[in-house]
Amino acid sequence: MARLTAGIIQFLQNQGFVIVSTVDKEGFPHSSCKGIVEINQNGKIYLLDLYKSKTYDNLKENANMSITAVDEHQFKGYCLKGKAKIMRLDNLKPKIITAWETRIASRLTQRLLKNIREEKGYPGHPEVLLPKPEYMIVMEVKKIIDLTPPPLKPGV
Repeated sequence: MARLTAGIIQFLQNQGFVIVSTVDKEGFPHSSCKGIVEINQNGKIYLLDLYKSKTYDNLKENANMSITAVDEHQFKGYCLKGKAKIMRLDNLKPKIITAWETRIASRLTQRLLKNIREEKGYPGHPEVLLPKPEYMIVMEVKKIIDLTPPPLKPGV
Protein backbone atom coordinates (compact mmCIF):
# COMPACT_ATOMS: atom_id res chain seq x y z
CA MET A 1 0.00 0.00 0.00
CA ALA A 2 1.09 3.56 -0.67
CA ARG A 3 1.24 5.89 2.32
CA LEU A 4 -0.85 9.03 1.97
CA THR A 5 0.57 12.33 3.17
CA ALA A 6 -1.40 14.58 5.48
CA GLY A 7 -1.69 17.06 2.58
CA ILE A 8 -3.26 14.48 0.24
CA ILE A 9 -5.65 13.31 2.96
CA GLN A 10 -6.74 16.87 3.73
CA PHE A 11 -7.15 17.65 0.03
CA LEU A 12 -9.40 14.60 -0.50
CA GLN A 13 -11.43 15.22 2.66
CA ASN A 14 -12.16 18.76 1.47
CA GLN A 15 -13.76 17.50 -1.75
CA GLY A 16 -17.54 17.16 -1.87
CA PHE A 17 -17.08 14.04 -3.96
CA VAL A 18 -14.47 12.18 -5.99
CA ILE A 19 -14.60 10.45 -9.37
CA VAL A 20 -14.25 6.69 -9.07
CA SER A 21 -13.29 4.76 -12.19
CA THR A 22 -13.68 1.00 -12.62
CA VAL A 23 -13.47 -1.34 -15.60
CA ASP A 24 -16.53 -3.09 -17.03
CA LYS A 25 -16.75 -6.60 -18.55
CA GLU A 26 -15.89 -5.29 -22.02
CA GLY A 27 -12.78 -3.53 -20.71
CA PHE A 28 -14.23 -0.02 -20.93
CA PRO A 29 -13.79 2.50 -18.11
CA HIS A 30 -16.81 3.47 -16.04
CA SER A 31 -16.74 6.62 -13.90
CA SER A 32 -19.09 7.71 -11.16
CA CYS A 33 -19.21 10.16 -8.27
CA LYS A 34 -18.72 8.79 -4.76
CA GLY A 35 -18.34 10.29 -1.31
CA ILE A 36 -15.29 9.57 0.79
CA VAL A 37 -16.19 8.34 4.25
CA GLU A 38 -12.75 7.78 5.78
CA ILE A 39 -9.10 7.90 4.72
CA ASN A 40 -6.05 6.69 6.61
CA GLN A 41 -2.35 7.32 6.09
CA ASN A 42 -1.73 3.65 5.34
CA GLY A 43 -3.57 4.08 2.05
CA LYS A 44 -7.05 2.75 2.80
CA ILE A 45 -9.97 4.78 1.52
CA TYR A 46 -13.58 4.01 2.43
CA LEU A 47 -16.17 5.13 -0.13
CA LEU A 48 -19.91 5.24 0.01
CA ASP A 49 -21.78 3.43 -2.76
CA LEU A 50 -25.52 3.34 -2.21
CA TYR A 51 -27.09 1.90 -5.32
CA LYS A 52 -25.44 -1.46 -6.15
CA SER A 53 -25.18 -0.61 -9.82
CA LYS A 54 -22.35 -0.46 -12.37
CA THR A 55 -19.48 0.30 -9.97
CA TYR A 56 -20.59 -2.54 -7.70
CA ASP A 57 -20.91 -4.98 -10.62
CA ASN A 58 -17.55 -3.93 -12.08
CA LEU A 59 -15.71 -4.40 -8.79
CA LYS A 60 -17.12 -7.90 -8.38
CA GLU A 61 -15.37 -8.80 -11.66
CA ASN A 62 -12.26 -6.60 -11.54
CA ALA A 63 -10.80 -5.03 -8.38
CA ASN A 64 -8.77 -2.37 -10.24
CA MET A 65 -10.02 1.11 -9.46
CA SER A 66 -8.91 4.73 -9.44
CA ILE A 67 -10.04 7.76 -7.49
CA THR A 68 -9.60 11.21 -9.03
CA ALA A 69 -10.13 14.57 -7.38
CA VAL A 70 -9.26 18.01 -8.67
CA ASP A 71 -9.61 21.51 -7.35
CA GLU A 72 -9.87 23.90 -10.28
CA HIS A 73 -9.30 26.96 -8.11
CA GLN A 74 -6.07 25.60 -6.59
CA PHE A 75 -5.04 24.06 -9.94
CA LYS A 76 -4.13 20.78 -8.29
CA GLY A 77 -5.41 17.26 -8.00
CA TYR A 78 -4.59 13.61 -7.48
CA CYS A 79 -5.34 10.28 -9.09
CA LEU A 80 -5.02 7.34 -6.73
CA LYS A 81 -4.83 3.87 -8.25
CA GLY A 82 -5.34 0.64 -6.40
CA LYS A 83 -7.35 -2.45 -5.64
CA ALA A 84 -10.81 -2.30 -4.15
CA LYS A 85 -13.10 -4.67 -2.35
CA ILE A 86 -16.70 -4.54 -1.32
CA MET A 87 -17.20 -4.68 2.45
CA ARG A 88 -20.55 -5.42 4.05
CA LEU A 89 -21.43 -2.99 6.83
CA ASP A 90 -21.40 -5.68 9.49
CA ASN A 91 -17.70 -6.26 8.68
CA LEU A 92 -16.78 -2.59 9.22
CA LYS A 93 -15.74 -0.94 12.45
CA PRO A 94 -18.46 1.20 14.07
CA LYS A 95 -16.29 4.32 13.67
CA ILE A 96 -16.59 3.97 9.87
CA ILE A 97 -20.40 3.91 10.10
CA THR A 98 -20.29 6.93 12.41
CA ALA A 99 -18.00 8.73 9.94
CA TRP A 100 -20.59 8.15 7.18
CA GLU A 101 -23.41 9.51 9.34
CA THR A 102 -21.30 12.56 10.24
CA ARG A 103 -20.45 13.17 6.56
CA ILE A 104 -24.14 13.05 5.52
CA ALA A 105 -25.15 15.39 8.36
CA SER A 106 -22.40 17.83 7.35
CA ARG A 107 -23.47 17.79 3.69
CA LEU A 108 -27.09 18.40 4.68
CA THR A 109 -26.06 21.28 6.95
CA GLN A 110 -23.96 22.88 4.20
CA ARG A 111 -26.84 22.63 1.71
CA LEU A 112 -29.27 24.16 4.22
CA LEU A 113 -26.89 27.06 4.89
CA LYS A 114 -26.41 27.71 1.18
CA ASN A 115 -30.18 27.64 0.64
CA ILE A 116 -30.68 30.09 3.52
CA ARG A 117 -28.11 32.42 1.91
CA GLU A 118 -30.11 31.97 -1.32
CA GLU A 119 -27.15 30.59 -3.26
CA LYS A 120 -28.26 28.83 -6.38
CA GLY A 121 -28.15 25.05 -6.31
CA TYR A 122 -30.43 22.10 -5.82
CA PRO A 123 -33.50 23.46 -3.99
CA GLY A 124 -34.27 20.31 -1.97
CA HIS A 125 -32.28 18.20 0.44
CA PRO A 126 -31.48 14.95 -1.40
CA GLU A 127 -29.23 13.69 1.41
CA VAL A 128 -32.36 13.03 3.47
CA LEU A 129 -33.63 10.68 0.75
CA LEU A 130 -30.47 8.59 0.46
CA PRO A 131 -30.94 4.92 1.27
CA LYS A 132 -29.09 3.40 4.19
CA PRO A 133 -25.86 1.83 2.92
CA GLU A 134 -25.51 -1.94 2.74
CA TYR A 135 -21.78 -1.93 2.03
CA MET A 136 -18.80 0.31 1.39
CA ILE A 137 -16.01 0.18 -1.13
CA VAL A 138 -12.58 -0.06 0.47
CA MET A 139 -9.66 0.77 -1.79
CA GLU A 140 -6.03 0.09 -0.96
CA VAL A 141 -3.95 2.73 -2.73
CA LYS A 142 -1.04 1.30 -4.72
CA LYS A 143 0.00 4.35 -6.72
CA ILE A 144 -0.38 8.13 -6.24
CA ILE A 145 -0.29 10.47 -9.22
CA ASP A 146 -0.01 14.20 -8.57
CA LEU A 147 -2.03 15.95 -11.30
CA THR A 148 -0.57 19.39 -10.57
CA PRO A 149 1.18 20.70 -13.70
CA PRO A 150 4.99 20.50 -13.23
CA PRO A 151 5.59 24.28 -13.44
CA LEU A 152 3.15 24.81 -10.54
CA LYS A 153 4.60 22.17 -8.19
CA PRO A 154 6.53 23.53 -5.24
CA GLY A 155 10.28 23.16 -5.63
CA VAL A 156 10.19 22.61 -9.40
